Amino acid sequence: MQLLFATSNPHKIEEVAAILAPLGIDVVGLSEFESAIPEPVEDGATFQANAQIKAVYYAKKTKCVCLADDSGLEVDALDGNPGVYSARYAGTNGKRAECDQANNEKLLEELRGVPMEKRAARFVCAMCLADVDGAVLAETHGTFEGVIGTEPRGENGFGYDPLLYLPDVDCTSGELSPAQKNARSHRGVAARLMAEHFHKKSHLSGPA
Repeated sequence: MQLLFATSNPHKIEEVAAILAPLGIDVVGLSEFESAIPEPVEDGATFQANAQIKAVYYAKKTKCVCLADDSGLEVDALDGNPGVYSARYAGTNGKRAECDQANNEKLLEELRGVPMEKRAARFVCAMCLADVDGAVLAETHGTFEGVIGTEPRGENGFGYDPLLYLPDVDCTSGELSPAQKNARSHRGVAARLMAEHFHKKSHLSGPA
């Protein structure tokens, strides 16, 4: 089965593809389409609402079974921010790496002077699966707990990975290997729960 994952982020595609591949599911991203599809307006108040907006929209547009996610970082000291605005927290437009750096710099500035014991945070991922007509088939949710460090560490991952420190392994998410991150990350949790849905619903095994 071929499954459209409604993202152009290669890192996300790699993470989810690694989890769904054992089920015989070939995950492809939006870049597989020759013509660019206009992005929907993601105006949901929650990660789950935005995931559903994307899954339903792209399923209808492409006539493919479509998986979409919305994810971000919640920091307790910032009342849950940046939350659904994680990707555009600093308001920077440009290449992904430039936006990531600006977001990380803003987050560190916002937390300047906040002690480590009050820097608890988590990555959150909500996923939604929609059929070719846009009907919602399944929704899942995962979290990845940690603490925001005082400086970036690690070259792996993307986004806020270099800042989410994991006390139990004494490293950041950005210092984990892809396999290590998949084993415990928010997206890994949500994707494995979605894999359980595919395993149970064999009627989805036809062409997307």
